[in-house]
Amino acid sequence: MSLKIEVKTFGELTTIELYAMLQLRSAVFVVEQDCVYQDMDGKDQKALHILGFKNDILVAYTRIFKPGDYFDYASIGRVVVRQTERAFKYGYAIMEASIKAVELRFGATTIKISAQEHLQQFYNNLGFSKTGTSYLEDGIPHIAMLKT
Repeated sequence: MSLKIEVKTFGELTTIELYAMLQLRSAVFVVEQDCVYQDMDGKDQKALHILGFKNDILVAYTRIFKPGDYFDYASIGRVVVRQTERAFKYGYAIMEASIKAVELRFGATTIKISAQEHLQQFYNNLGFSKTGTSYLEDGIPHIAMLKT
């Protein structure tokens, strides 16, 4: 089953969608990865939100930023797929939708991400290449990656 993808500004999110988005990010980044950090970082208001629904349930999500918001390049972050749905490769579907949204909404082709290091091959498969050395972000090894 394919995902139903929606792209929304912060103001376009319904309260139900906002709650589902925050709940999903918390379930994976805070609980599953046992990482205490401030997820609500004040950046959601500037982002475009890429929501992936399966049977009206949010199972995949990213947020994207235009060039200059936080990096010289457009960026994709908070990439998340509900743990029970990962076997269906929704990570690829939500990332492909996010890359397409960056190109269509921002006219940008270069995209920067801060990837968890253990997911480097996943992002390589999507056309991203590692730049620089590994670093810790919220106690988890990360690498900067670019897609050009």
